[in-house]
Amino acid sequence: MADTGAGESPQAPLTERGARTRERLIAAAREVFEERGFLDTRVAHIARHAKVAYGSFYTYFPSKEAVFLEVADRLFEDMTRHSFTPGADSAPADAAATDSAAEPAARVRRANRAYYEAYRRNAKMMAIIEQVSTFNEEFQEMRRKHRAESVGRSARAIERWQRAGLVDPGIDPEMTARALAAMVDHSLYLWLVQGDDTSDTERLLDTLDALNVRALGLRPTP
Repeated sequence: MADTGAGESPQAPLTERGARTRERLIAAAREVFEERGFLDTRVAHIARHAKVAYGSFYTYFPSKEAVFLEVADRLFEDMTRHSFTPGADSAPADAAATDSAAEPAARVRRANRAYYEAYRRNAKMMAIIEQVSTFNEEFQEMRRKHRAESVGRSARAIERWQRAGLVDPGIDPEMTARALAAMVDHSLYLWLVQGDDTSDTERLLDTLDALNVRALGLRPTP
């Protein structure tokens, strides 16, 4: 099933030309994975699509699993930076005191739409990712890391809003962030990957916004 190369991961290329070749391989790998799926992709397919020699692939990656992890890591960076409270970590410590009661709800709305756009851009790869996540432990660990970072950002925002009296102090920030993120993520997976129903996206997003806002006890955006 797996293509294998050298026993150790090669060092990152040091030349500008090498860096460009590596980027070309990553871009080609993503396109091939999206077209063929993970299991049917071979290193030869990626090298041919990138227009590099087969052996050159192993200068940059020891296996197709390694390049897949690179593709997925970049995808998760794009996806998970959209916690449902964008900008929460960059706000000053006392930012909650200056938030209007409706501002957190507006942030939820903006972040849900940003996440939807990121999911739509990456929908083909997300389908492959669901496949790989069933059997690759290294990939599962990377995915958990990115999810934890996103949940952590949202949990910290909930804590800040609790201190400002905007969110019920009795809810658990981390568990609430996890549950809401799971709801949004799986809804978009069914919508964009499984094609559950793509006829009324705005209605879906409005519903996800409302459920987030009500779960937190926030005042809806006017």
